[in-house]
Amino acid sequence: MLLSYNEAINEYGSAYKLSQAIKEQTLYRLEPGIYSTNRYESELEIIMKKYPNAVLTGEYAFYCHGLTNLVPEKYDIATLSKAAKIMDVRVHQVYVREDLFSLGIVIKEIDGIKAKIYDKERMLIELLRNKNNMPYDLYKEIIMNYREIIGNLEIWRIQEYASIFPKSKMISKALDEEVL
Repeated sequence: MLLSYNEAINEYGSAYKLSQAIKEQTLYRLEPGIYSTNRYESELEIIMKKYPNAVLTGEYAFYCHGLTNLVPEKYDIATLSKAAKIMDVRVHQVYVREDLFSLGIVIKEIDGIKAKIYDKERMLIELLRNKNNMPYDLYKEIIMNYREIIGNLEIWRIQEYASIFPKSKMISKALDEEVL
């Protein structure tokens, strides 16, 4: 079980008792502010615990949704545009406007870990918006996979998201030409 520092203090009663539990190896300090009853934890679970307000996005979200086989080097996470910069080498942070941040957030189980991630419909919009910022081969692979599953997606949701985002006409046109 993963615990933040505050959760660990509440669980053990004091900083002294927390340090005693670490010495006795009934609790492990995995990294600053993150503790566990297990010696090893999934890196994804640590990231989600460390940044509880973040949402998985980008190439990592495409990978989690099964839209690409390419395992990303970093965890792409979205945060509010006013959030502090994350100084973690494992993470690529994407700042999102407040009015767009919560669109399409779902809880998905990934390798036994419940994580906040953008749904496939939102990720399609993100793909079309950011196609010039990713390798062409990866973009094509993901688009081809979207074409195969388009019947399983909620088209009304894609259209709703597209109408809310900036450059909505460009997104809708790309959606019609490349996916539908």
